[in-house]
Amino acid sequence: MRRYIGLSLILGVLLFASAAQAEKAELFGGYQYTHLDPSLNANGWNASLTGHFAPWIGLTADFSGAYKSGLKFHTYTFGPEVSAHLPLIKPFVHALFGGATASSGGTSTTGFDMMYGGGVDYGHGPLAFRVVQFDWMVTRFSGFTDKKNVRVSSGIVLRF
Repeated sequence: MRRYIGLSLILGVLLFASAAQAEKAELFGGYQYTHLDPSLNANGWNASLTGHFAPWIGLTADFSGAYKSGLKFHTYTFGPEVSAHLPLIKPFVHALFGGATASSGGTSTTGFDMMYGGGVDYGHGPLAFRVVQFDWMVTRFSGFTDKKNVRVSSGIVLRF
């Protein structure tokens, strides 16, 4: 019995020490390419802030804007992120839910947006490079659901 208590105590101290060394937040900013069904390809920006509750799970707030020939498409989504911290890379997956606004020619419409995806960050320490982030995007505007949208992002990650 003492052996199990001692082992539990040692594991608890190690887990606490590893959690104390992990970053508490990440700030991402970079370029994005968005494909909206049926054939709109747009370029823009993507930014997110992730707060970590534990080394492997966090809550992400993601914002983006894509632009093409007078069309503006903005998203604002929130959700959980799960990641693995390997020596030089950090793969992650997330499920984000929120809204999107599409505007063109002085009119705009707002609807529901959800993204399922993930990516890979490269680098150790306070500065990293997001090699790729790929998101499958589902939008719902005025009763019409579109499931054939994708977003690909890349940029810089600052870890705090």
